[in-house]
Amino acid sequence: MSESKVNVICMKWGTKFGPHYVNRLYAMVQRHLSLPHRFVCFTDDSEGVVEGVECLPLPDMDLPPGKERGWRKLSTFQDPLFDLQGPTLFLDLDVVVVGSLNDFFKISGDFRVIHDWLRPRRIEGNTSVYRFEANAHPDAFAYFMEHIDEVKANFRHEQAFLSDYMHKKGVLEYWPPEWCVSFKRSCLPPFPANLWKVPEIPEGARVVVFHGNPNPEDAIAGRIKGFLRFLKPTPWVEEHWCLDR
Repeated sequence: MSESKVNVICMKWGTKFGPHYVNRLYAMVQRHLSLPHRFVCFTDDSEGVVEGVECLPLPDMDLPPGKERGWRKLSTFQDPLFDLQGPTLFLDLDVVVVGSLNDFFKISGDFRVIHDWLRPRRIEGNTSVYRFEANAHPDAFAYFMEHIDEVKANFRHEQAFLSDYMHKKGVLEYWPPEWCVSFKRSCLPPFPANLWKVPEIPEGARVVVFHGNPNPEDAIAGRIKGFLRFLKPTPWVEEHWCLDR
């Protein structure tokens, strides 16, 4: 894949994540991506987002009422996706980048996604980190919009649908497993070691994904919900999840 200008995109809507999540993600990308790139945030509220982040409106998507479940991410497959062209990497706002992102653009493949840690034997990706060619798969978005009720009845969320759709299309590929790791499953020691050991970054990790509970702020403070769970404050999260370093 050529080293021409690439895109890194994220989405912020509603009130779950404040602008500091966008700003910190932007800072991490600047530190860990040396390829010429655009950083775009699709959002319904750009207040508080730092200069340097290119804020664009959320792509049009007329969703019926109901739990969102990440369906809005499918709008990134619209054609045209504003004026974006070329390789495009989507990052969730609550990931922590701990290594180089360059190879995410150099590895081959039409559509790359994390192989979901919770269901490793299934054909299912985790869309906290996925890459595609801008405007290359408008059929995925169109199919969803034309079959919303059917899709929602058969798939729990957008990543299950998208993985199935791209697999049937013959383009589904996963990132090398060491690149994108789960904080809970790959960094947090199992009980009882979590009572005295600080979570660690696995060798080869580039992106640490915070799915569900805890989020990066909780990991820094040592907060986690759940019976018999314990999390020691994790300084390396704060070190990487920062505006300047």
